[in-house]
Amino acid sequence: MRIARSTGVVSGLLVVLLGVWGALIPFVGPYFDYSFGSNTTWHYTADRLWLNILPGAVAVLAGLLLLRATTRRAGAFGGWLGLLAGAWFVVGPAVSLTWEHVRGPIGPPLGGDTRQMLELIGYFYGLGAVVIALVAFASGRFVSRPQLVDDAGGVHLRRTPFVAAPPTTTQAGGSTTSTSDVAPRTRRFSLRRR
Repeated sequence: MRIARSTGVVSGLLVVLLGVWGALIPFVGPYFDYSFGSNTTWHYTADRLWLNILPGAVAVLAGLLLLRATTRRAGAFGGWLGLLAGAWFVVGPAVSLTWEHVRGPIGPPLGGDTRQMLELIGYFYGLGAVVIALVAFASGRFVSRPQLVDDAGGVHLRRTPFVAAPPTTTQAGGSTTSTSDVAPRTRRFSLRRR
């Protein structure tokens, strides 16, 4: 079942940008004193691979699927991938405590309290929450959009509002009439004061 290609464009583009941010920020953040562990640029560790690069790459893939989706199935698949990427950004630092026994997955956040808070939000928690929100919004749009083309026959379909046929009544002579032919009823009691 095909849907309009524009359904996930904005959300998909934003998810792609956030995925690129999530994958690259550990490497370029030190240029702006926005870093964890060490303040050296392009410093690679296995923790950065598992906590930043992989979920960032999955978010980019999800965003591209949302951008290009023309079927509900492709849009839903992109939404689920984006949901997994965003959830991993959110829970990844806590899960990493099972394999790392230091304070923080890629080292402690550097700087004062405010900067540490911004680093945690920008690297993990806020980033994951925004990705989840965007893919949830896009998934809702994929579900609610009308079907444009039937896959089997190529027939254009549109949603039309349901209009019930007026009920018919049988008169004494055996003829049937529609209630639309009968004069409208008037109210017996008025709510207005006289």
